[in-house]
Amino acid sequence: MAHPLVTQLQFSRSEFKRGLEGLTDEEARRRFEPMNCISWMIAHLASQEQRYWITMPTGKSLVPAVNELAATGRPATTPPLAEMWEAWEAITQEADGFLNTLTSDVLTTHFIVNGKPVPESAGSMLRRTTYHYWYRAV
Repeated sequence: MAHPLVTQLQFSRSEFKRGLEGLTDEEARRRFEPMNCISWMIAHLASQEQRYWITMPTGKSLVPAVNELAATGRPATTPPLAEMWEAWEAITQEADGFLNTLTSDVLTTHFIVNGKPVPESAGSMLRRTTYHYWYRAV
């Protein structure tokens, strides 16, 4: 059984996805500057989940393109909606394999990247990811 904080993240994801049902590619790629478009937001959330739940624990990058398209600080892009949902689905499914193993004890630990602990604990990163979905959904 998944940790309750993991369940909250999974619920946040499902609500994010539900809120975007029926969105067309044209609508998803439209920018209302200075905001990014919705397809970028999908890629951006996928990029965060990939970094936190795949790359940090394993060193792998399942869909490197999302890092190029939508990582923080990168130039604005308007990627295709279907491709971003495909990347998001692949990343979140892979991430769940890791997330579903988390315990309260593990949530207090810090990933080691380049030989140094990251500043945030796994639990803080989990809360940040959950809140990021709600921020993007508003």
